[in-house]
Amino acid sequence: FTPGFQVAPETKAVMKWLRSIPFVLSASLHGGELVVTYPYDYSRHPMEEKMFSPTPDEKMFKMLAKAYADAHPVISDRSELRCGGNFVKRGGIINGAEWYSFTGGMADFNYLHTNCFEVTVEVGCEKFPLEEELFTIWHENRDALLNYMEMVHRGIKGIVSDKFGNPIKNARISVRGIQHDVTTGN
Repeated sequence: FTPGFQVAPETKAVMKWLRSIPFVLSASLHGGELVVTYPYDYSRHPMEEKMFSPTPDEKMFKMLAKAYADAHPVISDRSELRCGGNFVKRGGIINGAEWYSFTGGMADFNYLHTNCFEVTVEVGCEKFPLEEELFTIWHENRDALLNYMEMVHRGIKGIVSDKFGNPIKNARISVRGIQHDVTTGN
């Protein structure tokens, strides 16, 4: 987070929660577009807008974002004339900073400071949908959310233990070729 950047109390509470429980997957739901974005949301070059800024786990983030987008009936619709149609050629996903760069996003924080991989789901083109639209939005996103949650079973998982079988807290796990380590939980 940028020096001088004010963090809201509820955001601080979520940050504390994320550091206390070893979450591995999350999603942030927004409105105003129909696309799934993934980190980094903040460009490596702050003066550059719409600059692709991949994490070392780019392939995993693309797979996570695609899992959501492919299961969403509208995001997976190939019509460019619909809401979110400008992302059709990208498969309904985009690197956050390539779309627009901003600082202070939870997806970047989660990746850099916890073991949690987060995507941002823009659930519809209306920033503030009407109450009668919420039921449809829920149904459009339900199966995509379930498909995304099932992705928690992808990747490496297990127990790191000592020679006596006792779990090792805060053990660093490295994957060759990916310059981003994770640590074990309690």
